[in-house]
Parts: sequence; structure tokens; C-alpha cells
Amino acid sequence: MTLKLHCFGESGHSYKAALALEMSGLDWTPVFIDFFSGATRSADYHTTLNPMGEAPVLIDGEIRLTQSGLIQNYISEKTGKFGGINAAERREILRWVLWDNHKLSSNAGALRFMMNFLPEAKRSADVIGYLGGRLKASYKVLDTHLEGRNWIVSDTLSNADLTCCGYLYYPEPFGFTRQDWPNIDRWLDNIAAKPGWKAPYDLMPGSPADRA
Repeated sequence: MTLKLHCFGESGHSYKAALALEMSGLDWTPVFIDFFSGATRSADYHTTLNPMGEAPVLIDGEIRLTQSGLIQNYISEKTGKFGGINAAERREILRWVLWDNHKLSSNAGALRFMMNFLPEAKRSADVIGYLGGRLKASYKVLDTHLEGRNWIVSDTLSNADLTCCGYLYYPEPFGFTRQDWPNIDRWLDNIAAKPGWKAPYDLMPGSPADRA
């Protein structure tokens, strides 16, 4: 049975789930969410897909899952990939998934949206500066951790990598320049060299170019 991922190209959290699906080798297909036309705010979306009004949503038969970290974990349950080989690795992967969602992706998503998709009149220089500062601290944590490492946990690609990279391949400006963080830059190349890797707008429907 083909899994369906309700997603859209601009969504970094959708990208995390889509990338895990693609690199796992599972049979899946993306279903476009027209986020910029208000789809996730509709009553139908809240009733039939996700009462939290967020993307992505994974449908596998009767199973419906939301939150990218949970979806990644489900993919690991189905395939045995990316989830760690023992309890210690699973705990460490979870630690990084939680850190990413709190410290990295949450700030990157908000800043990227404000700098690129929010009308200029509604952009706050103070908020942009605040989020940029928080992100710089997170980049430093990740870059320092990756010193002498190919992967975040153990010696292979895991959900820790697939969650933390979620926003870092996007081309829009949001206070991240790969060359400023050499260990992150090398690590992103490591992920992109793996079979099945695709950039966000090549993996999911929807991109800024569609609305230009």
C-alpha cells in the first residue's frame, strides 16, 4: 500500500518526513497542501487531517500520523532504518529530535517565514534579530558537535540527522550561510550524497516559484 504524505514544498517539517520516506525506500506519494491559500486553517483540514492545523500528515491505511518526529519514528519502525541499533542510540536520537524541534527548526521556520513569505510591512526587525541570535547559538551547538563526526549519532545516518537538516537545504535567506559553519557544511554534503536524497522543492509539490 502506498503511503500518502500531505505536505508542501516550503515546509521544512514536511521535508523531514518526505526525506525519511524517500531515503527509506518506502512506497509513498506526496499530497499537496495549499498552505498559502489557507488550507491548514480550514475546518475540513482540522476535521479530516490534523486538528492541530499543521503539516505534514502521514496516512498509512487506517493510520494517520502528525508531527515530523513521530512520522520519522514510524518510518523507522516499518523499515528498521534511521532509528538506532540499541536503547542508548535511540535515546540519543530522541534527544536531538527534541532539541531540533525546540531550538533549531522552530526558530529557523519562524525566521524563514518572516523574512521570505510575510509581507514586508509585517516584518519586525526586532523579532528577526532575536530569532537570528537564537539560531546562531543553535548553529554553534550543532557545528561543535559535528567536529570530527560524520553523523550526529553513532556512525550512520539517523533520524537525528534527518530532523536537524530539515531547514538547512532551503535556498531562501534566514540567517544561515553554510560556509560559516564548516562542520555543518560537510555534514550536509554527507547527507546529500546518500541514495534517495533530494532537495526540498524536488521532493514535494509547491514552491515560491509557483506563486511568482
